Amino acid sequence: MPDIARLSPRQKTLALITLVIALVLEIVDMTIVNTALPAIKASLGANSQASQWIVAGYSLAFALLLMAGGRLGDSFGYRRMFLWGVIGFTLASAACGLATTGTQLVGARLLQGAAGAVMAPQAMALVQVLFDPLERVSRMAMFGIIGGLASIAGPILGGILIEANLFDLGWRVVFLINLPVGLGAVIAGLVFLPEARSGRPAGYDLTGMALFGLAMAALFWPLIGAGEAGRGAGHFITMLAVPPLVWAGWRHVARRVDRGQSALFDPALFAIPTFRKGLALSITFSALTAGFLLVFAFALQAERGQSPLFTGLLHMPYGFGAMFGIGVMSRSYLPRFGRLVPVVGASMMVPACAGVLYGSTVGQWPWALVGALLVMTGAGMGMTVGCIGPIAVSKVDRDHAGSASAMMKTTQQLGSALGVALIGSLYFAVSVRPALAGLAAIELLLLACIVMAFNLPSRMFDAD
Repeated sequence: MPDIARLSPRQKTLALITLVIALVLEIVDMTIVNTALPAIKASLGANSQASQWIVAGYSLAFALLLMAGGRLGDSFGYRRMFLWGVIGFTLASAACGLATTGTQLVGARLLQGAAGAVMAPQAMALVQVLFDPLERVSRMAMFGIIGGLASIAGPILGGILIEANLFDLGWRVVFLINLPVGLGAVIAGLVFLPEARSGRPAGYDLTGMALFGLAMAALFWPLIGAGEAGRGAGHFITMLAVPPLVWAGWRHVARRVDRGQSALFDPALFAIPTFRKGLALSITFSALTAGFLLVFAFALQAERGQSPLFTGLLHMPYGFGAMFGIGVMSRSYLPRFGRLVPVVGASMMVPACAGVLYGSTVGQWPWALVGALLVMTGAGMGMTVGCIGPIAVSKVDRDHAGSASAMMKTTQQLGSALGVALIGSLYFAVSVRPALAGLAAIELLLLACIVMAFNLPSRMFDAD
């Protein structure tokens, strides 16, 4: 086990590469399944509810356990929990690849998300341990770039693997490919990662986790698959439990904070207007982007008859646009123009998303035109999502930086699950031109994002 004080620059680089491998593993598996979903649905005979849970279950489990995963690392050591997270993720991936029913695959995906929630926070914590503050700037920027590339690579890799049909495994290979990668990450972690833990472990708030977890389950269970035939009003009765559970959870964490005990989050953060509005914008925007990518990948294959490989490759223009929007537009113009950058970005997506989904299905436009619109869609997405994080934490005290960042990540994952639930249910419920039904929901959410962004303060980055 390496001693942090004695690590050479080369050893630190090898440790960083180990963490990057795990980061890519976690992010790719969020998006790789979109391309594979039609093949999975056909192979396992999964209904629309199971299909949505296969996508949303991962994000939901990840979101609900993310804060707990960070606290496990504080208490038991970042290296140890990182290794356990990678092992759990690898075993869950094997279970996904061996699943014979939709229910089995949903269960395995929930385990994947839970293991990812243990693994991911330790990578961020170990970067803090390995590098001094100045070094962290470039390392964290690299994590952001690689994370963006990994999310783009997921659908592309899924299409390539299904088309290659390695060992006649079909869609299963998109999960089984994680086994050698996970094994390599475990070995590298044992060799290169130092042991470290927080000097002041944060403790646990199991009751808070349970209350908010039950609230999310009561919300998502009826929403996912809501469009299936035979669903009456009784199917949505669990949603009545959401408000009292959220209220009880809020009261609980507020009391713990008042008593100086560890809590799931600090309610005082929500008194900061930019943070409160940034979270609302984050969850809404994450919902529409996740819904868009799900409908786009499924509709290309189910409505336009394209192969998984072509579907994956068509995500590349979107990815290039997103990289430009995040790396150039939002970074360059957010300090100068503030809220106008996400307003313009979301506004660009309104006609671009409409053109992509209509043109690639009903209109059957030339692929070159669809690709150009995908670049515009990605650029608008990057301009918006690249601003949400900095805006939300712009007025957050540094003492709350860690919990604020964790809450941002949690709302992004919850938003993704919500988008799959709402937009996916609408898509699968409509038999005639379902992509246009999904598009209607996407456009409404985009308009809501424009309004939210416009209601942000006009000047957010002035010195206090």
